[in-house]
Amino acid sequence: MSPAGCPHVNGFKVDNWKQNLRVIYQCFVWSGSAETRKRKAKSCVCHMCGAHLNRLHSCLYCVFFGCFTKKHIHEHAKNKRHNLAIDLLYGGIYCFVCQDYIYDKDMEQIAKEEQRKAWKLQGNFFKACIFPYRHTLYAFSVGEKYSSWEPTKRELELLRHNPKRRKMTTNCTIGLRGLINLGNTCFMNCIVQALTHTPLLRDFFLSDRHKCEMQSNSCLVCEMSQLFQEFYSGHRSPHIPFRLLHLVWTHARHLAGYEQQDAHEFLIAALDVLHRHCKGDDNGKKANNPNNCNCIIDQIFTGGLQSDVTCQVCHGVSTTIDPFWDISLDLPGSSTPFWPLSPGGDGSTLNGESHLSGATTLTDCLRRFTRPEHLGSGAKIKCSGCHSYQESTKQLTMKKLPIVACFHLKRFEHSAKLRRKIITYVSFPLELDMTPFMASSKENRMNGQYQQSVDVFNDNKYSLFAVVNHQGTLESGHYTTFIRQHMDQWFKCDDAIITKASNKDVLDSEG
Repeated sequence: MSPAGCPHVNGFKVDNWKQNLRVIYQCFVWSGSAETRKRKAKSCVCHMCGAHLNRLHSCLYCVFFGCFTKKHIHEHAKNKRHNLAIDLLYGGIYCFVCQDYIYDKDMEQIAKEEQRKAWKLQGNFFKACIFPYRHTLYAFSVGEKYSSWEPTKRELELLRHNPKRRKMTTNCTIGLRGLINLGNTCFMNCIVQALTHTPLLRDFFLSDRHKCEMQSNSCLVCEMSQLFQEFYSGHRSPHIPFRLLHLVWTHARHLAGYEQQDAHEFLIAALDVLHRHCKGDDNGKKANNPNNCNCIIDQIFTGGLQSDVTCQVCHGVSTTIDPFWDISLDLPGSSTPFWPLSPGGDGSTLNGESHLSGATTLTDCLRRFTRPEHLGSGAKIKCSGCHSYQESTKQLTMKKLPIVACFHLKRFEHSAKLRRKIITYVSFPLELDMTPFMASSKENRMNGQYQQSVDVFNDNKYSLFAVVNHQGTLESGHYTTFIRQHMDQWFKCDDAIITKASNKDVLDSEG
């Protein structure tokens, strides 16, 4: 499929297609008047099983309602060769040839116009603008520009006389919102969910800190600001991130198109574009990260990776420190050598992890990442002490930890002879102590001073708040995300569907 969109839509766009689509939105999707709501309640049942629920879809070519969950609408599409259907709850258009929900500019405009008409008929349009947290609105509209709110004198007076503020309770779902899949875009949706639930990033975008210096409407930071406002508006209907997708295609052309993409690759591309677009937001503030940049992305995600190369002859050490946004970890089962694990040995219970049935832990992967590696005779370096090429060892450690640490398990293996997904299960903890992998810990061990830290205020400890999982194979798969809401509530985000999850669901996931 080309970046222009689904090619099968053109077969529907004949004769009075716009009017026909408007009638479907008016009568069976948005249903603004009491009469259309009654008609929808009576008419919208599956023509095969008679059910009201099970994600009803309507065929766009004929009068047929069918269950999506039980695939009755799929059977109709196959038998009649009617390739397009509309979701009667959210209004999304599904293509049975592409096997995904699609985006079309003309159809989206009609959906937006009919939705606004329905809001006005229901009397909720202006109420929703004033009390966004008290109304559940099934909205797809994202075209409006958001501006920072400046209270009037009257509003300031009201605030002074009404000091009581809304409290975020443990059952509050503000910030939880599904994302419509625009055609193999689950790789983007899962990362967006993780970013929108990153606490410091959320605080930055919801406090109007970004000062845009770009001339055109191509700023990804502006779009992320709007996205955060959409997520925390109180609306529960799934959001359609079509502008975000367009900007990603514009600024990261290797991700353009509807082919399956890699979520990790999208994360790095998104952080890179955000970093470039928000460099001027904190001018004058001293940078305190290895990237020497004071933008919000580097403040949160940038750490320093120390590389020590030791000459095997004179034992001279050459040290470099490079910035990183994430740490990519090899897995057992890959073509890269991985030392044999010994349950019960040194480090096997670090971070509260244990080797159940020989399972690999995240700590194991970090131990392998930071172990000394002999470079061999084929990779000699010129030693500044010996003034000649010598064999050496290389060891990576953490010089400076980022506020938010991202770990990437290298499950996709690409080589000249092999393309596959590594399915090794890796267990990970809710709390992770990175102290053993710090450069300072290595120096202490060399000086005979190292001991396991028991300081409850240890700055090297992390709490888990997001996990991105991939189900399926290298050729065909699907991404989902677990995100933490508040202190102890977890939710699974599967594109437009969000369900509650337990700690066990998160820790047992593939990782």
